[in-house]
Amino acid sequence: MRDLFHEELESITADHLKMATLIRDAIDSATKAILNADLQLAERVIADDLKIDEIQHALDERTISLMARQQPVASDLRRLVSSLRISADLERMGDLAHHIAKLARMRFPNKAVPTELETIIAEMGSAATRIVEKMAVVVEFNDVSRALEVDKDDDEMDDLQRKLIGTLLSDDWNNSVEVAVDMAFASRYYERFSDHAVSIAQRVYYTETGEFAPKA
Repeated sequence: MRDLFHEELESITADHLKMATLIRDAIDSATKAILNADLQLAERVIADDLKIDEIQHALDERTISLMARQQPVASDLRRLVSSLRISADLERMGDLAHHIAKLARMRFPNKAVPTELETIIAEMGSAATRIVEKMAVVVEFNDVSRALEVDKDDDEMDDLQRKLIGTLLSDDWNNSVEVAVDMAFASRYYERFSDHAVSIAQRVYYTETGEFAPKA
């Protein structure tokens, strides 16, 4: 019975990793779509978000069913409760990539990103991809050391967001208010994407140690 229980736990982790792969692809594609006014790529990100939602719904049903059937205690209960939190964070990350893709679609055939912000948006996209890849390693191997690193990696995203907002507020900004609003939203989506990855890493740390991760 315990072997079956732990097989089911491993299956839940496998689905978390499947979601993480879809999310990594989504944020990478959404970044390319918004930088290049690629409508086809944007539409694919938007459509594929349904796959992430479907996995989350099925995963949460399985997790709750497992809790009801096995009535776990201590570390096993902590793991299952964490599973629900992790799947919710992953689903939200998918939504945020979706939002970025919708900005690209909304401004098509024009490019949503003005020339002076292309480098920052590209760097935010790259940072988001790196963070979700490291987060996936944390989830797969319950790696508490890397879990702490994810929080530190989030600092890069915060710095990039501040840099972008600073550009929007500078006297040199000569684009429209509409463009400024789009870019403020985009930067917020990337920043929140990264925050959810940190939340997942911290949840893994808590699951493995029974303690909350120290602040970076």
